[in-house]
Amino acid sequence: MDVGLIDVDGHNFPNLALMKLSAWHKAHGDHVEWWNGLKYYDRVYQAKVFDNTYTKDNDFVVQAGEIIKGGTGYGLDNELPDEIEHICPDYGLYGIADTAYGFLTRGCPRHCAFCIVGDKEGLVSHKVADLSEFWQGQKFIEILDPNLLACKARSELLEQLAESGGVVNFNQGLDVRFLTEDTANQINHIKTSMIHFAWDNYEQRTRECLEHAREWLDKDDRHVRVYVLTNFNTTLEQDLERVYTIRDIGFDPYVMVFDKPHAPKEIKHLQRWCNSKWVFRSCEDFKNYEP
Repeated sequence: MDVGLIDVDGHNFPNLALMKLSAWHKAHGDHVEWWNGLKYYDRVYQAKVFDNTYTKDNDFVVQAGEIIKGGTGYGLDNELPDEIEHICPDYGLYGIADTAYGFLTRGCPRHCAFCIVGDKEGLVSHKVADLSEFWQGQKFIEILDPNLLACKARSELLEQLAESGGVVNFNQGLDVRFLTEDTANQINHIKTSMIHFAWDNYEQRTRECLEHAREWLDKDDRHVRVYVLTNFNTTLEQDLERVYTIRDIGFDPYVMVFDKPHAPKEIKHLQRWCNSKWVFRSCEDFKNYEP
């Protein structure tokens, strides 16, 4: 077969499904390449992660015997067959030489209103792979799990990451509400460039969990970042309270804006003030910030 691939979102972040599809087809002797509008293909895969708010669909004509569209940008009811899902990705598709990408777990029990994971992957975090399924000794490891710490197999999986010796980025963050002293100690043995937590829902218990994390983790404030969801169901005062509290605890707050294209100016200013760290550290109070 002659197979063409389209990454609708662009190439700022590699599409894992396309890399797996490429690996599977190449293993079966098929020719795989990025889609060329001047060519006819036996099959074209068109993948999209984000909805039309952030990624507009392609409006060009695709010449192919079969066109298969997949990814959460097209809906929550499409997934790869097991024989493709559990194949090692073709990192060469994106020219990636030193980074591995993959999921160790799927699912999340939180079912937050702003997140699709619960509807797509279920309300139980469960192990789906060992690290060896997608890691071949690369220096860097991108873990894409939505809630690894909620999985019963978390200790086993954290141990695999520690033993790898790779520099791990928990791309979607870790749920600080599931953090215990034991799991924190395991994380301390993992090489990380940055640990990400989140205080998305305005609730007191998250503050207490972050305070415990500060006590247990041996990472400094420049290497632990806490996402703060704004423009969803909180006021500016509540957003600022979380930002100041995270800073006081000793972590680095990072503002995330829900539906950014339609967010009010004050929220966009808050994000610019907080996330520009040289500004944030020189102007400690948002009321003194001049956009």
